[in-house]
Amino acid sequence: MSKESRMRATINQKLTEMGERERLKELLRAKLTECGWKDQMKAHCKEVIKEKGFEHVTVEDLVVEITPKGRALVPDSVKKELLHRIRAFLAQHAT
Repeated sequence: MSKESRMRATINQKLTEMGERERLKELLRAKLTECGWKDQMKAHCKEVIKEKGFEHVTVEDLVVEITPKGRALVPDSVKKELLHRIRAFLAQHAT
């Protein structure tokens, strides 16, 4: 396991233990809904299903198909806010 992987795991553990991970997930959900991301993704899913045919699309296929677009559509302002909150949390809880 690389140093980066260990650090990532430690940060994740600290975020989870202190309940911050859940708060960040709630914030992310709210921000994505607020900016219309959720509606865009729903429309993209419908598009993919219509294109491939309902009987020929599995959930896994859909996830593979929409994930890149989903990540690309997250506004930079949302990414920056989450990163800022994670950094602030880590600075406050540094050991």
